[in-house]
Amino acid sequence: MENNEKLFGNISFDRRTKILDILEIDGQAKVPFLSKKFDVSEVTIRNDLEQLEQKGLLIRTRGGAFKAQKVGMDYNLATKREKNHKEKELIGKRASKLINNGETIILDSGTTTMQIAKNLSNVKNLTVISNALNVVSQLVNFPEVKVIVPGGRLRKESLSLIGHSAEEELKNYYCDKLFIGVDGIDASFGISTPNAEEAHLNRIMITIAKEVIVVADSSKFLKRSFAFISTMDKITSIITDSKIPEDQHKALLNMGVNVLIV
Repeated sequence: MENNEKLFGNISFDRRTKILDILEIDGQAKVPFLSKKFDVSEVTIRNDLEQLEQKGLLIRTRGGAFKAQKVGMDYNLATKREKNHKEKELIGKRASKLINNGETIILDSGTTTMQIAKNLSNVKNLTVISNALNVVSQLVNFPEVKVIVPGGRLRKESLSLIGHSAEEELKNYYCDKLFIGVDGIDASFGISTPNAEEAHLNRIMITIAKEVIVVADSSKFLKRSFAFISTMDKITSIITDSKIPEDQHKALLNMGVNVLIV
């Protein structure tokens, strides 16, 4: 009996290791595929996925699983700029088409919001509130754009102004649209970022915006970062690329979030 338990235990361990290998290569896998590949029942595969999820080695979704991602590290702008650059450019161009003459908007810090700023040269009588120095430096080139910069303490990693002063000044405004970049999106959890002070400032931005538009490439999905920003019921739209996980896309649409694909 003892030998049988060891044998079946070894088989399960070997199968689960191979499942993780598949996720490492493909990023995701469906239960029927894994069931057929390992010649076991779908019930067995679901149990495997549950055990692996409990250890933090993957993220289960309806019908399968995704590779677990770690987003606790707070990368600087130079590093972020190199990641998924083409997707960010397309997202920035699409987001800029949502901005109308005469509006007041907020552009949050980040490399994707920077791409929005680059596409605002033809918008007339636009007011932009931004705590991001890289965004502000881009907007000074556009004579039709009025720029408001809330004061605060400089956070060098993101070139953003944060802290009590920035938070209190933001509370004096109201805007048509907020464009916010995030490090993690999970339909069941919400949006998140590595830095707690950034997250707190983002929550204030959300309260003063008529529309909240998240701009993030598909690599940010099924990730949960250290600092929680908001649940999805506060989000009006998400602009992302075509590699968004299908389950996440459907879940967001069911929640009433407008998903724009570039």
